[in-house]
Amino acid sequence: MLKLEAIILYCLKQINRERTIYSIYHLLNGKKSSQTIQDAHLFSLKNYFGIYEPLTRESFDEIIHSMFEEKWIDHCGEQQYLLTELGKSKLENNPLPTYINGWSYHPFTSLFWERLSLFIQVTSNLVFGETSYLPIQKNKDVHLWLKSALKEIKVPRKEIGSIVNSELIECFNETKEIDPSVLVFRLTGFQQIGLTPIQIVKKLNMNIHDYHIGCIHTLHYLINMIMQNPNRFSLLTILTQDFHQQDELTHSSRKTWKLLMQGYSPDMIAKFRHLKLSTIEDHLVEFALHVDHFSIDPYVDKELQVKIAGISRSTGTKQLKLIKDKLTAATYFQIRLVLAKNGDR
Repeated sequence: MLKLEAIILYCLKQINRERTIYSIYHLLNGKKSSQTIQDAHLFSLKNYFGIYEPLTRESFDEIIHSMFEEKWIDHCGEQQYLLTELGKSKLENNPLPTYINGWSYHPFTSLFWERLSLFIQVTSNLVFGETSYLPIQKNKDVHLWLKSALKEIKVPRKEIGSIVNSELIECFNETKEIDPSVLVFRLTGFQQIGLTPIQIVKKLNMNIHDYHIGCIHTLHYLINMIMQNPNRFSLLTILTQDFHQQDELTHSSRKTWKLLMQGYSPDMIAKFRHLKLSTIEDHLVEFALHVDHFSIDPYVDKELQVKIAGISRSTGTKQLKLIKDKLTAATYFQIRLVLAKNGDR
């Protein structure tokens, strides 16, 4: 069973018929829409946000069709599926990748790989005194970063390679869940060209989707280990030293936040910014998700908050329409705010 299939099964289990199958596709792609971001929180799926940006809709449909043919999932509505007993069994017997953390690491996963691969190539050639070779990465910002990083390193240049090698081995020795070969075969060094993803897939007899998930899993593991243990991995930590958790608010919502803090009402902000009121409401939902001290009391009175949360809890649903049908006094916006403030609790 593919790791990607296990992740999709888990996502289906979490959304529990309350979203279409494409909500999972948008989650894996890292779609920065209010709905997808809220779903990641509401259904405790933040780890898988943005972990497979290159996944096409056609490939996703093929995987869903295959899982349906295998009787792991069954239809339960238009573009909706649930796990069969066989699907539940498959999920239980196929552990999910432990170290994947899309929400925290997807903003700089690609940058980490570009830095790591160029760092390995350059330090490998330094060991052998080779100065004439084509850089494996074309990103000029990464070239500038490496020049600056090499100036910071206080050990002799010819020794950097062996230290980095030792640190990587120590890092990978900490777990048996990671297969470093998916990355190691891609690395370019002195008189050695890294394999392409297609070549690695053939060499390791893997599926391309498993290869991608394996790479992301390994990169997230390395990022986490290095960031958690900067003293143990004194050279590798150079790769991540400027990686800070990005502001979770979108650029547009930060503008709304600034106006809100100046005392403007949502209606006034919408007019001032020439945006629909529904867009400003999306921003308020973002604040409820990400800003701990943001109060929803001005938009939903406390009694209504209790009722909305109670219905969601008693019915086991986060589906807006189902809650709205039972509580007509609440608007969809108010329901979204309450669900967002309660997060995935």
